[in-house]
Amino acid sequence: MEININCDLGEKSKFHSIENDPALLGLVNSANIACGYHAGDAETMNLIIKISKKNKVSIGAHPSYKDPENFGRKRINLNSSEIKKLIFEQYEILQNIAKNHNEIVTHIKPHGALNNMACEDFELATTLAKAIYELDKDIIYLVPTGSKMEKAAKKYNMKIACEIFADRNYEDDGNLVSRKKSNALITDPEKAKKHVLSMVKNQALNCHSGKQIPCEIDSVCIHGDNNSSLATAKSIKNNLIDNGLELKPLNKMKKFI
Repeated sequence: MEININCDLGEKSKFHSIENDPALLGLVNSANIACGYHAGDAETMNLIIKISKKNKVSIGAHPSYKDPENFGRKRINLNSSEIKKLIFEQYEILQNIAKNHNEIVTHIKPHGALNNMACEDFELATTLAKAIYELDKDIIYLVPTGSKMEKAAKKYNMKIACEIFADRNYEDDGNLVSRKKSNALITDPEKAKKHVLSMVKNQALNCHSGKQIPCEIDSVCIHGDNNSSLATAKSIKNNLIDNGLELKPLNKMKKFI
């Protein structure tokens, strides 16, 4: 069975350091790279692409609302043409830098409030899916499993990779526990690796209450913005391999070839 590990990277800002990024790129299979609208800049994009290429890590755009003051976590209401413009601009920024390294952007994963809002709002999810499909019908769209984003993308018969979060707890409706709650994050690498293996093997979300929700799982997201990120990534990767899972970049997975 194939599985992918992805991580949000290049998010240099007043909120987040990229000091762990080079080490994380030695552990993950796919990188979601900040395109400058919530974090990052041309220098960090160049660096992350260069290291990704060296480690055979596939690269993806991580587009956000244009909101560096809040790390892309502020909810902003835009119309469909403005959303499309956001996606196209950020993809093109990263793609143009990737070309300098003879690389291409092979997936897209929305960031922060844009992602969270689309998980709740089918109209926004449809707008995002349509924009990405118009951009490149062959690009892989990385979405939270079971979300309205997944359902909207299926209308366009897109290449959809469904992800779970290694270091986050889930509510009974399948949404992530709010970061405002004390039980939102899983910071113990031992707990995280068991949490992930169970979900991947069972193809089901583990809710904080004990409930399980059947779903498709292609990829595991590890956040790079907490103190235990490296230890969590190592623990999860080793545990998946030890249990017979084959780790692949998104664009090398059989379902997308």
